[in-house]
Amino acid sequence: MRSATTILLGILVISFVYFSIVLIESGNVGVRKTLGKVNPEEVTPGLNFRMPVVTRITEFVGKEIAIDLTDLTPKAADNLSLRDMDVTVFYKASSAHIADLYVKYANAHQYDRESDSYFPAYRLVFREARRAAYETVAKIDSLTMHKKREQIADSIKLRLQQTLDSNDDGIFEVTRVVIRSVLTDPSIEESIREAVANQKRLEAKQVMVEIERKNAEIEAIRAQGIANANNIINKTLTKEYLQHELNLTLQKFAETGANTIVVPANMQGFDMILPTDKLMKQ
Repeated sequence: MRSATTILLGILVISFVYFSIVLIESGNVGVRKTLGKVNPEEVTPGLNFRMPVVTRITEFVGKEIAIDLTDLTPKAADNLSLRDMDVTVFYKASSAHIADLYVKYANAHQYDRESDSYFPAYRLVFREARRAAYETVAKIDSLTMHKKREQIADSIKLRLQQTLDSNDDGIFEVTRVVIRSVLTDPSIEESIREAVANQKRLEAKQVMVEIERKNAEIEAIRAQGIANANNIINKTLTKEYLQHELNLTLQKFAETGANTIVVPANMQGFDMILPTDKLMKQ
C-alpha cells in the first residue's frame, strides 16, 4: 500500500514538473498569460517555470518567417490579368513587442505544427502582402512584366513595409521578397514573343544602318584623301617642273639615236632642247 502511494506521488511530482517547465527555443520568445491576464514582459529563451492550469506560456517565432503567396491572378496596368503569380515574402517581428502583438492581433497568429510555436500576426502580414502584390502589378504593363521581376519584388517589399509601419511603426521588418513565378495569359505571351521578335528585327536594321553609315564615312574619308593628294600634286606641277621633266624625257630619246620625236604644234610655252637633226615639227 505504501509503495503504491509512493509511486502515485512520484507520478504526480513528475507530472507537475513536466507541466511546470516550458522550454523556449533560441531565437524565439514566449508570452505568459495568468488567469486570462497577459504579462507585458516577454519570456526569454531557455527553461521557464509556470503554474500548471493557472499559467500558460505561448511560444512565438522571433526569427525570419516565410509567407508563400500562390496562384495570384492580379490585373496589370493594361487591364489584362496574369494567369499565375507566386511570391514569397519574408518578415520578422520585434521580439520586444511580441506580447503587445499577442494582445493586439489575437486572431491573426498562425500556429506552426513543425516548430510547435506561433508565427506572430501571420494572417495580418499575409493579407497586406497579398494586397501589396496586387497593387504593384496594377502599375506595370503586362507585356513588360516578365522583364521586371526585381522591380516588382522591390515594390512589393516597399509597399508592405510602409503599410505595416503605418499601423505598428518599427515592429515588423520585411526582410526580402522573392518572385518565384510570373505566368501571363497565352495571348499576352504571344504578344510578348512578337514584341521581342520585332525588337530583334529593329536591332538588326539599326546595325545595318550603322554599317552603312560607317561605310559612307570611310568613302568620304577616302575621297577627301584623294582630293587632298590631287591638290598637292596640282600645286607641285609648276611650269618649270613640267619643263624640267619634258627636257629629261626628250634627252633620253635623243641619246638613243634611233628615235624620231614628233612635237605637237600646240605645245606652246615649252622650250625644246634637242639636236636639230632629230626634231620634226608638225
